[in-house]
Amino acid sequence: MDKHEQKYCPKCHEQFICKVGDIANCQCSVVPLSNEAKFFLSKTSFDCLCKNCLAKGNLDIKIAKGYQFPTQKEMFMEGLHYYKENGNWVFTELYHMLRGYCCESGCRHCVYGFKKNELFNSVK
Repeated sequence: MDKHEQKYCPKCHEQFICKVGDIANCQCSVVPLSNEAKFFLSKTSFDCLCKNCLAKGNLDIKIAKGYQFPTQKEMFMEGLHYYKENGNWVFTELYHMLRGYCCESGCRHCVYGFKKNELFNSVK
């Protein structure tokens, strides 16, 4: 029996049908993912993503390969690695992707799917 489930993409909140029981015909199967994208997704806490977010993630991984993680203050580029908001640095998705892991601080642009309140909900 095929299992179909109505879901909302955790990144863009678009509604889609997940066909986990018929993965070959699921909406996600139309997106050819690179090995790098598959590896990256394996490190996230996302369940299912819509095909548009999968395609964007695949492209983002490809773009990220052209940059290196800034290891010194002089290497940080405003608009690329961070932007300023009320005098604070806000790190971009690219920065988090280049870092290569989730710090589990509930960052605004976390690409790993971590939500700080999920930690507190799981402890209760």
